[in-house]
Formats: sequence, C-alpha cells, structure tokens
Amino acid sequence: MGNQQRFAKIAAVLRRRQPDLTVVMDNVHKPHNLAAIARTCDAVGIQEVHAVSADHGIRLTQRAASGCRKWITIRSHRSIADAYRELRRRGFRLYAAHLDDRARDFREIDYTAPTAIVVGAELDGLSPAAAAGSDGTLIIPLAGFVQSLNVSVATALILFEAYRQRQAAGFYDHCRLDGETYRRLLFEWLHPKVAAYCRRHQLPYPALDDRGEISEPLANDHQRRQQLRPGRKLP
Repeated sequence: MGNQQRFAKIAAVLRRRQPDLTVVMDNVHKPHNLAAIARTCDAVGIQEVHAVSADHGIRLTQRAASGCRKWITIRSHRSIADAYRELRRRGFRLYAAHLDDRARDFREIDYTAPTAIVVGAELDGLSPAAAAGSDGTLIIPLAGFVQSLNVSVATALILFEAYRQRQAAGFYDHCRLDGETYRRLLFEWLHPKVAAYCRRHQLPYPALDDRGEISEPLANDHQRRQQLRPGRKLP
C-alpha cells in the first residue's frame, strides 16, 4: 500500500470511529479473550476498550490481536467500580450481558445513545458487582440446549446490532471524534515512531500537511521549554 493509499485508509477509519460506544470486559485473565473482542471492536468502529483485571498492565499481544493492537486503545481498571465510575462520568449507559429477571433481548436496546456493553471472562463470567451495578442487563435468545455463547461470539452479535442501528442513524457518515483526538490519533497512526519519540521527550507533535506528511521540524530545546511552561497543555 502506497503512502497516499495508507493515509486515505487511516483517515477514513478515523472518521468512522465511535467515541460513545465501548466494551467493558470484567475479570480479564487471558489476553487472547480480550484480543478477540478488540478485533470485533475495531470492525465496528470502537476505539477504546475497557479491561477490568488484577493485572493492571494487561495488554494485547501482536499475535493474539491479529494486527489490531496498534489501532485500539485498552483502558485498564483495578475494579468494576472504577470502570463504571469513569464511564458514567462520561455519560455512558452500562448494559451487562447477563441473564436475570430484568434482562431484555439485546435487540431492544437503543445503541445510538452513549453505550458500554459489559461482558464477563470466559471461565468466571460476569461478577455480581458488574451485573448489579449496571443500568440494565441483556440476553441473546437461543433456540437450542446451550444456555450461553462464547463471550467473544456473544459480544460480536451485540456489537453488530449496535453497528446496524448506528449505521441506519447515519453515525458513520461523518467524523464523530473531536478535532484534537482526531489529529492526535492521525499522527500516531501515520508516524508511530515519531509519536513515540515525542512522547518520550515531552515534545508536541509536529504539524501534518494535507497528505499526512510531517510539515515542520520537531521542536528544539528552547521550544520544548516553552511548551512545558506551567498551564501549557501538550497534544
């Protein structure tokens, strides 16, 4: 893929990202389960996935994530309460994939509102705190003897219903990321090595031209000191 094709593809993907749709995976023990869900998240335009795990440094491996690791942001939380607190602060409704007396068919949920889908780990399932603390529970009706689906399969079904609703509502027809987030991710995806250097040295990202190429030199030491003045925000 040439530079212009790569730039066009990255820009097109970013314009379809959905900042108000996400997944919370409770009790994460194995990165490959998280990776399977992350691949589906990327496919429907989700940028950020939340993982609740005792291992605060849990991350996606390149092999398990099948290439989507560099495109998806994983937010780690020590507890489900921490994850719920952050998402509610940002205006999300939390729906747990869990069978109880209030569970609704997953197709009845309005996914065009800011929505977080909460799922459990493969072995332990959803914790009681995750189910009880949610705004509602949902189920996938089944016609066979099995009572539940593999967590990654179940998550994929729910997310593609969300994708269907949002596509019908025109959510993928225009960029829904704020300008600062769009520019930051565009730079990081186009120039990951330069972005890593800038973060390491606390430098602002240089500007890009309309072809996605870096159009100015990196800040020098004097400019860096100016950027780091109290109250000055880095990109």
